[in-house]
Amino acid sequence: MTDLTSLEQARRIAALCEEKLATDVIILDMRTVCDYTDFFVIATGGNTRQTKAISDEVHFVLKRDHELLPRAVAGEREGTWIIADYYDSVLHVFTEETREFYRLEDLWNDVPKLEAAVSA
Repeated sequence: MTDLTSLEQARRIAALCEEKLATDVIILDMRTVCDYTDFFVIATGGNTRQTKAISDEVHFVLKRDHELLPRAVAGEREGTWIIADYYDSVLHVFTEETREFYRLEDLWNDVPKLEAAVSA
């Protein structure tokens, strides 16, 4: 299915977000607290158009380069919080206001945060 480890997948998703100029990209290591995924990748887009572009780019590149499609995607229509479940990693792309409102980093402040910029 994919040639990436779960950590490589998370870092690849984070790098793709950054290439599309997402801000505040972080990876949360969910392995000790979650049984449906290993990592959350959280990113912010400047507006709904950018959140959609970020999500679309991740989808396109993972499909093209790794034959990896998400199990599910939600929020594309509104674009304020797009969630794409890539099995080992779940991508959360927010607008700034929505990210501040839901504050996932605070909700999961007991899990390790990993560097997003480290190449896999």
